[in-house]
Amino acid sequence: MRILFVAATGMEVGGFILDFGFRISDSEKKNIFKTSSSATDASNSLLITGVGMVATAFALGKELATNQYDLAINLGIAGSFDRSIALGEVVEVVDDALSELGAEDADSFLPISLMGLGESTFKASETIANVFKGTKAAAKYKNLKQVRSITVNTVHGEDESIEKIIRRLNPQLESMEGAAFFYACRQAGVPCMQIRAVSNYVEKRNRDNWRIGLAVKNLDTFAIDLLNTLKG
Repeated sequence: MRILFVAATGMEVGGFILDFGFRISDSEKKNIFKTSSSATDASNSLLITGVGMVATAFALGKELATNQYDLAINLGIAGSFDRSIALGEVVEVVDDALSELGAEDADSFLPISLMGLGESTFKASETIANVFKGTKAAAKYKNLKQVRSITVNTVHGEDESIEKIIRRLNPQLESMEGAAFFYACRQAGVPCMQIRAVSNYVEKRNRDNWRIGLAVKNLDTFAIDLLNTLKG
């Protein structure tokens, strides 16, 4: 199985990079290089897209137009609206929406689907449970939470806007890339899944409450274990 790992920034997958010798394409730096590792695997690649849905869609579209993969996995951190998800916890996003794509109509919001202009909600076409179904590895991931997310240009950090999006879509997570990743993979016909670790709760902006280091550590540990499991 040839796998494309996708992340917005190298910071989010730094530990993962150190453990494997992938072909790495950094879209923002316009640089392609190979990490040095005794575990070099030429069949897998890591794409660093840059932050946001525009950068993600462009970089991923370019990569998938020139290289073939059996599976794409989006790795990243995210904010959580759902307080039952612990800070640092790794979850699987199976449903993601471009929450800002549409039109304001007085006090209401019209998604583009209601306007007859397209879609704004996208789903994972593959899941970890399905990949390992019927294998011994299935038990390892049976407690992994599957969640709903939204993809935004502006992360929420103000009480009124947070209340509005909860009333409208009731998301569990938010990121700046997830739905764009699902869209690009769907257009290219590549099976895809999205794995994220929670770095903060969505609340009035307070960096003192963030746990980015913990989220990155747990995400990288999970990703390393996942790849080793996939390789058998």
